[in-house]
Amino acid sequence: MKVAVIGTGYVGLVAGACLAETGNDVVCTDIDAKKIARLNGGEVPIYEPGLEPLIESNLAAKRLTFTTDVPAAVRASDVIFIAVGTPPDEDGSADLSHVLAVAKTIGQSMNGERVVITKSTVPVGTAKLVREAVEKETKHKVHVCSNPEFLKEGAAVDDFMKPDRVVLGVDSEYAAEVLKDLYAPFVRTGHSILIMDVPSAEITKYAANSMLATRISFMNAIARLCEEAGANIDAVRRGVGSDARIGPSFLFPGIGYGGSCFPKDVQALVKTMTDMKVDASILQAVERVNASQKRTLLERLTSRLGGKLAGRRVAIWGLAFKPNTDDMREAPSIVTIEGLLEAGATVAAHDPVAMEEARRHFDDRITYTPNNYDALAGADALLIHTEWLPYRNPDFKRMRSTMASAVIFDGRNLYDPADVAKAGFEYHSIGRPSAYPAGAAGR
Repeated sequence: MKVAVIGTGYVGLVAGACLAETGNDVVCTDIDAKKIARLNGGEVPIYEPGLEPLIESNLAAKRLTFTTDVPAAVRASDVIFIAVGTPPDEDGSADLSHVLAVAKTIGQSMNGERVVITKSTVPVGTAKLVREAVEKETKHKVHVCSNPEFLKEGAAVDDFMKPDRVVLGVDSEYAAEVLKDLYAPFVRTGHSILIMDVPSAEITKYAANSMLATRISFMNAIARLCEEAGANIDAVRRGVGSDARIGPSFLFPGIGYGGSCFPKDVQALVKTMTDMKVDASILQAVERVNASQKRTLLERLTSRLGGKLAGRRVAIWGLAFKPNTDDMREAPSIVTIEGLLEAGATVAAHDPVAMEEARRHFDDRITYTPNNYDALAGADALLIHTEWLPYRNPDFKRMRSTMASAVIFDGRNLYDPADVAKAGFEYHSIGRPSAYPAGAAGR
């Protein structure tokens, strides 16, 4: 099948590469000429495991091409995916200006019947607006569908190639058959293709992400209760997650969610619900809990140091909002580091892949170290923000020898508190009792 993907961001690149891998002729388009030149050279502008070799192999096989010529791509394709950004507007709503601009271009460029799919995350009712924008520019028949993505950053290629489900909101039997054929190679092992009306598909994406965000914020609130009551969130999590009605996923406490999806999708769903006079207070609470949780490590360190951060040196392990990505959008590390700098502390940080992204946020206001141990030199405390594998089994003896104070604030509960205390550290985590070296007084 001949496919065009308009937008070479995270979603567009993954979709284009994976669709090419199953034998389709895919052209990915973008107005950023420098980005397209890099992609045609096999250089991938984002970090996503497995994506670069997929792009390289399909470029070599000539199943995948990149271009700035959007009209030509539209004319050469049977199926067109819209995968441009929908950043949050000032009022929290999704900014649809890029989506609708693409729709207009599609309408102006069509030379026959087309299936147009919104792959971007868009609020309910967007497909109707896309249809209007396309039909205003053409007399050719257009089928406008919704195919929300459910890709996890760090596992996006596997998620696309082996999806839990494929959600297709369609406006005709013709579009349903075309998209079922397109996605057939990805569901051969029995995963479901869910055909539904377009508004239901649009709502499904926001509902799924908001449900996951709600679970995270709920467990973070329970973790705070555990800390006040002297309970252990690990035991509570196991007790709750063993209930078949609930399950264990997304019940791990931490320092809040970030990234490109959950924050803006919850915000956009709140705006949509409010506009439609639906009570959104449950999701507004989710947002409040998450904003508060992002300040946890900063507040605890400040309390531990008696409110005196000026002149202190703090080590940060992990800058990306989650492992296996360089994405720092809405990352808790940003909240922590900005707070530390404002209070007069100095910061040395490490992340396996997000260092260049961090420079765009902090420039030369912090120190970037080539490995995680170098960040510890002279540090008054270590704050862990991302659960990267290289941080999971560190050399505690080496850490103690280089830090000024053996204090760890672990925002991801990577370690067993008793083991860390035995290694000579004062250890604070999320929702679990703090641990101290033998003979040290609890604070």
